[in-house]
Amino acid sequence: MPSVALEEVLRDVRRALEDPALQEGLRRAYTGAERRVPEILAEHPEILELARRVEEAKRRVLEDLDRYIEMAVESLKGVGAEPHFAGTAEEAREIVAGIVGSGKVVVMSKSMVAAEIGLREHLESLGNEVWETDLGELLIQLQGSKPMHTIAPAIHLTREEAARLVSEKLGVKLDGEKIEEIVAVVRRYLRDKFVRADVGISGANALAADTGAFVLVENEGNIRLVTGLPPLHIAVVGVDKIVPTLTDAFHVAMVQAAYASLYPPTYLNVIAGPSSTADIEKKRVYGAHGPPKLHVVLVDNGRKKAAKKPLLAEQLRCIRCGRCQLECPVWRLTANHWGGPVYGGPMGVGWTAVTLGEESGAELAHLCLGCARCDEVCPVRIPLSRIIRWLKKLYAESHGL
Repeated sequence: MPSVALEEVLRDVRRALEDPALQEGLRRAYTGAERRVPEILAEHPEILELARRVEEAKRRVLEDLDRYIEMAVESLKGVGAEPHFAGTAEEAREIVAGIVGSGKVVVMSKSMVAAEIGLREHLESLGNEVWETDLGELLIQLQGSKPMHTIAPAIHLTREEAARLVSEKLGVKLDGEKIEEIVAVVRRYLRDKFVRADVGISGANALAADTGAFVLVENEGNIRLVTGLPPLHIAVVGVDKIVPTLTDAFHVAMVQAAYASLYPPTYLNVIAGPSSTADIEKKRVYGAHGPPKLHVVLVDNGRKKAAKKPLLAEQLRCIRCGRCQLECPVWRLTANHWGGPVYGGPMGVGWTAVTLGEESGAELAHLCLGCARCDEVCPVRIPLSRIIRWLKKLYAESHGL
C-alpha cells in the first residue's frame, strides 16, 4: 500500500510545476469543467435538493456505522451475494487474492478504493493478467503513474501524450492524435480482454443497506462489461459508501454525475446479487447470462475510527465527485501530486488522514493555501478547509510548534 513521504511529495510537486505538458493538460481540463458544472446546476436545480438528501443520508449512516454495516451484510446475503469485511488494506487485498487466485485474466473498472489498497499491483504480483478498462485508468496503467483526479484519472494528459502512450505501450499504429481515434483503438484492444476475462472487479458509487443493491454510474460502458461478462464479479466497496436505501444510492449517483460535469450520466447500473433467472416455473436459480458468483468486499481501512472523530468524520460523507479538486488553486498546478499517494487535492488530504493516519494527512495539509474555495463547491458541504486547519494544528502540537 502506498505511504506518504513529504520529501517525495515536494519533489513531485516541483516536477509538476516544471512540466509544460502536464500544465497544459490541467488547463484544458479545468477550464471546461469550471463552465459546465454551473450550467448543469442552473438547468437542473433539483440536483441541489438531491444533494441535501444525500448529505442527510450520509450523516445518518455515520452516526450508527456499525449497525448499517451489519444491515448491508445481511441484505447482501439475502440477494445471493457473498459479503466479506476487511478491517485493513492488507486484509482486503488478501480476501480478493484468495477469491481470484493466480493465472487469471482480470478486468477492472475504475475504483479509488481498489487503488487505495493497491489491488491491481497485488493481483499482478500473484501472476494474474490485470487490465484497467476505464480509458483514463488504462492510460495511467500504461504510464505507470497514479490517478490525477477522482473522476478523470488521466485529466492531466493531453491528446498528444495519450496518443503516444497508446501507440508505444499497446503496439498500435495511430494515424494521428485525434481523441476519437485513440478511443476507437482502445475499444478494439480491450474487447479481447473483456471476452477472455475470468474475473471482473468493480467499485460502487453507493451501497443500499436496506436491499444489498449497489449503484455504479458511468459513461463509457466498460462497467457493464466488467460486471456482466466474466463468470465472477468482485465489488470492492468502502464502508463509507453505505447509504440507508436504494433511493439514496440513486441520489448519490445523480449528484456525483452533476458535480463531475457529466450530467446526465450515460449509464446507471444497479446490481443486487449475482445473475439469476426465474423463467422456468418461477423458480429462481443463479447463473444466467451474467456472473453466477458475486463477492462484495466491504473495506474499513480507517473509516470506522475516523467516524468517531467529530471533524474527520465529515470527510466520510464525500461522494468522490472531484469538484473540490478542480476548484483548488494548488491542485490546478499540481493535480494529485499533492493530497496523498492515491487521493489528491483538498479531499485527498482528508482521505489520506483517514486511510494512512492523521500524521500523514497533517504533513500534507501545509501545502494548502487556506482559501476555502473547496468548501464553497462541495455538494454535501464537507468543511474541507476546517479539516485541513485541524490537521495543521495536530501537526503543530505533535512537533511542539
